[in-house]
Amino acid sequence: MSRAHGGPGPAEGAGSAAASSGAQRIAVAFTRAAGEGRAALVPYVVAGYPDLATSRAAALAAIDAGADLLEIGLPYSDPLADGATLQRASAAALRAGATFEASIELVGQVAAARPAVPLVAMGYANQVLGGGDGRPAAERLAAAGASGIIVADLTPDEGAPFEAAATRAGLALVYLVAPTTPPERRARVASRTAGFLYCVSLVGVTGARRALPRTAGRLVAEVKRVSTAPVAVGFGVSRGAHVRALVRAGADGVIVASALVDALGPDGRDVAALARLVGELRSATAA
Repeated sequence: MSRAHGGPGPAEGAGSAAASSGAQRIAVAFTRAAGEGRAALVPYVVAGYPDLATSRAAALAAIDAGADLLEIGLPYSDPLADGATLQRASAAALRAGATFEASIELVGQVAAARPAVPLVAMGYANQVLGGGDGRPAAERLAAAGASGIIVADLTPDEGAPFEAAATRAGLALVYLVAPTTPPERRARVASRTAGFLYCVSLVGVTGARRALPRTAGRLVAEVKRVSTAPVAVGFGVSRGAHVRALVRAGADGVIVASALVDALGPDGRDVAALARLVGELRSATAA
C-alpha cells in the first residue's frame, strides 16, 4: 500500500522544526508503518486517569498492543476541544492529584520503559505556554523523553515563539487542521507543522462516534494534497471500520482517544479491555 505525500510541507516551510530530533523519531515511526503496508496507530491515554499508576499501566498496555506512537493527554481544567469522555477523565485525574509536573514524570516513566515508541503530549496553551513562549515546558517534556506536543488551541498565527522553543528543545510541534479550515490555510498550517499534521475529521469536540462524517475521506485526500508531513486523522474514531475507511482514504495515521478511555470502564481501570481494543484497531490499519 503506497502512502506517498505531496505538496508543500514542514520540510520546506518550517526549516529546523522539521529536522528536530523529536520530528525525526516521529518520522521513523510513520515510515516503519508505511513500510509494513499500513497506517500508523496513535492511541491516547490521559495522564493520571484514574491515577498515575493505572495510567502508566494503560500507556504501556497500549504500546504493547500495537501503538506506533502514543499520545498522552495532560489533564487540564478547561479542555475546550475535548468531549464528555475526555473531560470526565481529565477532571477525575485532577481530583486524584494529577499535576503538570506529575504528567511530565509519567511521560518520563513511559519513555524509559518503551523507548522505541515516540510519545506526543497533548495540552492547551495556558498550561504549556504559561503566558510566555513555553520554553520551560518544552525543555522539560523533551528531557522526559517526549518526541512531540500538540497544543490544541494554538494556531500558527500565535505559535511562532513556541515553535522556536520547541525546536530548540528537540520537540516537534504538531498543528491541527479541521474541515472548516480553508484550503489555502491548510497549506500554510502544513508548512509549519512538525512530525505530522493532525487532521480533525469532524466539526465539534472529541468523542467516540457510531459513524464518521461522509466527508471524512474527501477531507483526508484534500489535506494530503497540501502536506508532505504524514497526515494523522482523529476525533470520532472508535472502531475498526472507521480505521479501515480512513486508511482507504489515504490517512497515514489514525488517532483514537475517547473510545479507549471508554474501554477502561466506569472506574478507568480495565486496562485489559483497552489493550484488546488497541489490538483490534491495529489489525484494521492494514485495510
